[in-house]
Amino acid sequence: MDRIKSWAPAAAQMAAIFLFSSFPRLPSLPGGLTSYTGHFIGYAVLGVFAIRGFAQARWAGVSSGTAWRALLLSSVYGATDEFHQSFVPGRSPTVSDWCTDTIGAAFGIAIVLWAARRIGRRHTGPSV
Repeated sequence: MDRIKSWAPAAAQMAAIFLFSSFPRLPSLPGGLTSYTGHFIGYAVLGVFAIRGFAQARWAGVSSGTAWRALLLSSVYGATDEFHQSFVPGRSPTVSDWCTDTIGAAFGIAIVLWAARRIGRRHTGPSV
């Protein structure tokens, strides 16, 4: 049950990404934000949730190893999402979107690593 709770947010984010990638045309983002911003934010959130899953939702579980695994998972998911878009009318896969996905995931993961080093090690219970 703990594993399910640890991974549920990442699975939900992956499902949301897949859903939005299935739309032939997405509405414009508010404030004139670009699609790259959407990719960056969406994958930053996935990166945070992925490291949470690998760390079993515990600050003590956040490490460089869990960070690398979270980055790999997020980047590979970004690549598969770009591939998925090749089957959606009006959409096409791009390397620049995949790179933005990976950079966004790295940013989210870096924030969790920073937080774990600054405040997380004081806590032993689940709180990531």
